[in-house]
Amino acid sequence: MPTSTPTSAAPADRPLGVGVMLPRNLPATDILTFARRADELGFDELWVVEDLGFHGGFTQAAMALTATERIRVGIGILPVAARNVAFTAMEIATLAAAFPGRLDVGLGHGLPGWIRQVGAWPKSPLTLLREQTAALRALLAGERVTVEGRYVRLTDVQLEAPPAVVPRILAGVRGPRSMALAGEVADGTVLAEPITPEYLEVTFDQLGRPEEHRIVTYNVAAVDDDAETARGIARPGLEWIGEPDWAVHINPLPFAEEFRQLRASSADRDEFTRRMPAEWVDQLAIVGTPEAARRRLEDMAGAGVATAVLIPAGDPLAALESFARLL
Repeated sequence: MPTSTPTSAAPADRPLGVGVMLPRNLPATDILTFARRADELGFDELWVVEDLGFHGGFTQAAMALTATERIRVGIGILPVAARNVAFTAMEIATLAAAFPGRLDVGLGHGLPGWIRQVGAWPKSPLTLLREQTAALRALLAGERVTVEGRYVRLTDVQLEAPPAVVPRILAGVRGPRSMALAGEVADGTVLAEPITPEYLEVTFDQLGRPEEHRIVTYNVAAVDDDAETARGIARPGLEWIGEPDWAVHINPLPFAEEFRQLRASSADRDEFTRRMPAEWVDQLAIVGTPEAARRRLEDMAGAGVATAVLIPAGDPLAALESFARLL
């Protein structure tokens, strides 16, 4: 397996890397503006998402890297069932060669509903992720690869120009078996929102607590001098966490049963978020005054998180400015 080259260390006075997510529904014409502003404000990382029906991961990453000077760009995540691994390696190698040391790549199963919509859900998602990750890392390391796997089949394939700086390959996964695989084959793990201390503890146990394994968290966030205003901004960003795919995030919480009852008794996601108690919002998001939000970031750093990626709720550009108060 190739060894990925780590990014430079964060400033000593910053408890952990602070990144920001490029919203999936941001108009394509605004991607460059958002990326440049994130770079100017001093965020460590910018993560793009590839959700079905929105923008492509590689295109967003290329735009963000071209528009910026120093910020590290992560793609989180690329569903492995959607692409041939050799062509995925070509895309990654091109970006990594053009912007050495500024790219991270997340691989994952993708949400089952979306992958089934495009007719690509495999019988064994774990096998596919394992095979793709191994083949991708070998190709990026410049190896000539021949493999006859259940899903990955390559014959004498080699990149003509492998990148001098190999990007970190992270797994974007949720379930316990997938977490165990991530701890075994990936440089790190991308954890979707919501992030709580209880969920982090379970996650580290499932990963097997490997050394040098990088944890990147996605976090719905809203910062305002008035805590209740911040909660109001954040609530819509939590609308999906009551759905079945997010159960693994909620199960470890002391209020998990009350949470499920609230979702079941709510007519829709909007009512669910409006009825959510303020103390739940404070635990499920990085939210509140700058001081309160900084305390949450410090707690995450203490728990072993490498980078906390803040998800804008409300106006994206206004959110960037408010998040910059945490840097």
